Amino acid sequence: MINGPRETIKRARQLRRDMSMPERLLWQHLRKRPCGFKFRRQHPAGLYVLDFYCARLRLAVEVDGWAHDSVETIARDRNRSAFLRSQGIATTRIPARAVLTDVEAVITRLTHICRIRAADLSKC
Repeated sequence: MINGPRETIKRARQLRRDMSMPERLLWQHLRKRPCGFKFRRQHPAGLYVLDFYCARLRLAVEVDGWAHDSVETIARDRNRSAFLRSQGIATTRIPARAVLTDVEAVITRLTHICRIRAADLSKC
């Protein structure tokens, strides 16, 4: 299991209390373990905090709002994804707008990604 230093753990706890509206909405569905896939919210991973994480599949789910459109944030997201890949963790990014407009479609897509990831991992 991937964890982080004490400061990252503290930040993750704070972020759990201060989740954005799209994160809260998505969490309402992910906490029900769709198709048996268990997710954690605001999970520490090295110096980063993942919005949602499925440990069994080593899959991070990031909800990207308008703040992820800036050049600096895109570069940080790229570095985060590279670090996660180096740890064997795949990342899927979901636009916050998609969560707000059709959360059921997002859950359907996520469970599809999870099934593919589970099949790929079982081949190893």
